[in-house]
Amino acid sequence: MLKRLGVVTDEVSSDLTEALDWAADQGLSHVEIRMVDGKNVVHLTDQEIAWVHEEVVKRGLFVSAIASPLFKCALDPSRPVASGDRFGQPEEDVATHFAMLHRTIQIANMLQTRKIRLFSFWREQEPRRYQAEIVGHLRQAAAIAEQERMLLLLENEPSCNGGYAEEVACLAEAVDSPALRVLWDPGNEEYGGRPAFPEGYRWVKDWLGHVHLKDALVDDHGEPQCVPIGRGRVRMLEQLQALEADGYKGYYTIETHYIPPGGTAKDGTQQSLRGLQKLLKEAEWL
Repeated sequence: MLKRLGVVTDEVSSDLTEALDWAADQGLSHVEIRMVDGKNVVHLTDQEIAWVHEEVVKRGLFVSAIASPLFKCALDPSRPVASGDRFGQPEEDVATHFAMLHRTIQIANMLQTRKIRLFSFWREQEPRRYQAEIVGHLRQAAAIAEQERMLLLLENEPSCNGGYAEEVACLAEAVDSPALRVLWDPGNEEYGGRPAFPEGYRWVKDWLGHVHLKDALVDDHGEPQCVPIGRGRVRMLEQLQALEADGYKGYYTIETHYIPPGGTAKDGTQQSLRGLQKLLKEAEWL
């Protein structure tokens, strides 16, 4: 499993080279690219992408996925919807996001990966009411991806219509394309107030294309927060053991979303990596 472990670079540092140095020093194998020096990956120029690839490769790493903000937008701007992190991407309409998909495919090719993360639009007040519309857009995106030999990774994100395991699994099943799979983030499930393992995992295990690792809990005041791996409610070791036992052969990516008081993003990610290593050592995987 450790040979398939990586990190989202800007969870370490907004400085790409600093993040890559850290990943290489920790013995990680791959990185996901989301923000590069404060700029969303989908807005990088060809020259900037070439530089990113050079910096990744020179450290013996590879890019496992593009952590894009695709379809973090409203289906209909006239309706009230939830919202969430866009990581430098302005609020745009669906048509603009489809144009962004084509550009992201170009970027993925330049970074020598075939995996692209996407979402299921900002969460409606009644998501099921718009299921057909959501599936229609995702099916169209999957058709484009399949033609370009890409794999779309639909993440469970509480601020989106596919907010939870059951919802993203149902969307993946409805799209019914080999070019779309689920990006399972058990930390997001717990952050949204639902148990990730075994309850959430049962829904997504047959649709997996990628896994993010973070830990989360809901505090005594009812507020969700991310914490280092091993300090939250995710039954991480049992989750990892189930993934391996069920034959998951894909990548694991640390996506911390945690900065300790008075510390840095790198400190938070280091704490999560150490927490993960402690769990693996206890299980005699180290």
